[in-house]
Amino acid sequence: MVNAQRPEPPVESSPEDGTGRVTRRSFLTQGAAVLAGVAAVSAAVSPLRNLDPDDIPSVDEFLQKHYKEMTAEDKERVFDRIRQQVERRYHVPLQIGDPPHMDGVEFVYGLNISRCIGCRKCVHACVEENNQSRSPEIQYIRVLEMEKGSIDLESAEHYYEPETVPHPDKYYMPVQCHQCAKPPCVKVCPVEATWQEPDGITVIDYDWCIGCRYCEAACPYWARRFNFAEPQIPDGELNPDTAYLSNRPRQKGVMEKCTYCLQRTRVGRLPACVEVCPTGSRKFGNVLDPDSEVAYILRHKRIYVLKEDVGTIPRFFYYFDERGSRYREPLEDEPAEQAPSKEATA
Repeated sequence: MVNAQRPEPPVESSPEDGTGRVTRRSFLTQGAAVLAGVAAVSAAVSPLRNLDPDDIPSVDEFLQKHYKEMTAEDKERVFDRIRQQVERRYHVPLQIGDPPHMDGVEFVYGLNISRCIGCRKCVHACVEENNQSRSPEIQYIRVLEMEKGSIDLESAEHYYEPETVPHPDKYYMPVQCHQCAKPPCVKVCPVEATWQEPDGITVIDYDWCIGCRYCEAACPYWARRFNFAEPQIPDGELNPDTAYLSNRPRQKGVMEKCTYCLQRTRVGRLPACVEVCPTGSRKFGNVLDPDSEVAYILRHKRIYVLKEDVGTIPRFFYYFDERGSRYREPLEDEPAEQAPSKEATA
C-alpha cells in the first residue's frame, strides 16, 4: 500500500508564478511596501513644501567641505556662490575675503570701566560693521548698568535709556565675546563648526553650523546669538566689505558672535567699537608686542576678569583708573593714555 503524501504549497520567492505572471499575493505585499516607502519619504520632505526656494541648500552647499579642508579653489567657488546669493537678496555687490591670521600676533581687548559712560555707541557701530540683523534685532555687545559698589550681574539693568547717561550713582560694564584661551563653546560643538584661531579669535563657519545651540549654553559670558528667524538688514545698510569667517550675511538657524572684527583687525585696522568710543574706554592690540598699549595696561593697571573662577582665561579684560575718577588727568609720572594708533598690531 502506498502512503500518499500531502503536496507542499508553492513557495512564492518572486513576484512571478513561474509563468511570467505576477501573483496577487506578491503584488499586494510588494505594493504595500512601496506605498509605505513613498509615505515615509513624503513625510520626511513635507517640511520643505513651505520653504522659500532660496532656503533649500544646493548640491554644492550640501557637499561643501569643512573650512579647514577647503583649497583656495574650493574657497573661491564658495565665495562666488555667496556673492551671488547676497547680491540677489540685497542688490549690493559683495566683497568677501578671507584674511589669514598674522604670525606673532595674539589679540587682546581691554575696557576701562572708569571711563565708560554707557552711551552704547559701540553697540550700534558693531551692528552696522558686522551686518547684524535689525529685525529681529541682534547685538553682540550688551552694556550693563550697574550700581556703584556692586558687581551683581543678576540685578544689572540691560534696557536703560542711553540718552540720559551717565547716571551719577551707576557705572557701566559692556560684555561681549571674551575670546577665551580655553573656550567652552569650542569644546561642546558636535560638528567642529567653531574653533579658535592662532591669533586668539574664536570663529564660526556659518555654512557648517547646525544650530544645535550647545555653544550658546556653554558660554559663561552670554556672547553667542542664534538666528531664530531670517536676519533682516534694510536696503542700503548692508556693509559689503566682508570676510567669510566674520561679518558676511548670515542665514536663519545658525549661531553668530563677535570676532574682534577680524575683517578689519587682520589687515591692521581697529575694531569698529574701538574707533567709535568717545571716551577712549576701549583698547585693542597685540599682547605679544611688549610695546603695545594692551601690554602696558596689563603690566600697570588694576585688572578685573569677569567670572575668572570658570577658568576660561579670557582675552578680554576690564581695568580701572588708579584714583577712580572717570575723567581724571594723567599723573605727572604716568604716561598719558593716547588713542590707539591705526595699526592694531603696532
